[in-house]
Amino acid sequence: MPSAPHPLRTRSFRLFFAGRLLSLLGDAVVPAALTLAVLAATGSTSALALVLACAMVPKLLLLPLGGVLGDRFDARTVALTTDLVRAAAQLAVGVQLLGGTPSLRVIAVASAVGGAAGAFAMPTLSPLIAGTVAADGRARANAVTGVATSATRLGGPLLAGALILTVGPGWVFVLDGATFLASAALLAAVRVRRVPLPRRSLRADLAEGWREVRGRDWYWTSLIAHAAWNGAAAVLMTLAPAVVLARTGGEAHWLLFLQAGAVGLLLGSLLAGRARPSRPVLTANLGLATYALPLGLLAACAPMPLTVAAYGLAQAGLGFLSPVWSTTVQQAIPAHVLARVTSYDWLVSLAAMPLGYALAPSAAALWGPEVPLAAAGAVVGALCLGTALVPGVRRLTARPVPPAAGPEGTGDARRSPGAATARTG
Repeated sequence: MPSAPHPLRTRSFRLFFAGRLLSLLGDAVVPAALTLAVLAATGSTSALALVLACAMVPKLLLLPLGGVLGDRFDARTVALTTDLVRAAAQLAVGVQLLGGTPSLRVIAVASAVGGAAGAFAMPTLSPLIAGTVAADGRARANAVTGVATSATRLGGPLLAGALILTVGPGWVFVLDGATFLASAALLAAVRVRRVPLPRRSLRADLAEGWREVRGRDWYWTSLIAHAAWNGAAAVLMTLAPAVVLARTGGEAHWLLFLQAGAVGLLLGSLLAGRARPSRPVLTANLGLATYALPLGLLAACAPMPLTVAAYGLAQAGLGFLSPVWSTTVQQAIPAHVLARVTSYDWLVSLAAMPLGYALAPSAAALWGPEVPLAAAGAVVGALCLGTALVPGVRRLTARPVPPAAGPEGTGDARRSPGAATARTG
């Protein structure tokens, strides 16, 4: 590990990390509650796909604008504002669910509002880490953030199951809203270093960010593979709940499926904190290819224990990729354009998810769920493995980053190293 002091010894990163940990815990309990609430209200995978798409579409449309605002203004202020908006959206759903029968319209509108806020929040993550941690400590900061993400997803299904079975899904959304409020309060005390941008047109800012992405073949080709992964994840999350419930007859089996994924995610994040692959992007992309395994096993009606184990392995690949990719991007991309590049990163990576949400129920209705599950597995496996053919992916190697000095150990915001050591998708 780097010789620099641990990032958690830096006050600003410690406050940021505490707020993120709370909001991650709240978010970790929502997916199970949302899935079961929508299925209980409608009994339709198409309705579930509609709710998920309501969150995703505005997020995709607004991500480039979110990246521009993240670079032009204080990332802390942008993140704080979006936390307040998302708190209001989750509390609205929670209050509505506590009041009686779930309303698909209320859930869909709140999902859309939360998705729009997420478009402005997501590009701020890398600038917040890069602005509170020195360059030689970012690998460790990303690793500890990845472990926190994985740990909350591990405990999330357990907490979600306890809340759903005891007090109902409404309290899950209330908890999530409360964690966003706590995160906003902590962000208010964070100091983040930033590089002011000269006044230019929105179009010029967008074009500069896209040039940074387009000029690196390891970047844009990897984003295509990440898009395939997210599209496959949309197919799995849309169809798998109904498939598992139909084959096993119990909600507990679906929660076990999610729990196995959370365990794998945590193990992958822990591995990323210790391993230092010489070719980080290549290694991480090859790990993502394992997502083809649970898709193929679900399509083949394989025994449930084997399918659950495969999903855990696939999520371990994601857990490993997230901190490795994030560190690579933070070290290879100039600080003043980092939020815009991150917004394009998310935009391309998530672009296939609405397609997966839209096509999966229709394809399952025509040919059965086995066909779209198998097709998604074939696509994600081929494209993630295919990045090994890209020269930039094979040649990008990890090199040590020299320590940098600055306020609270944050270093020089104008530094733009070309070396890479290591994404979250």
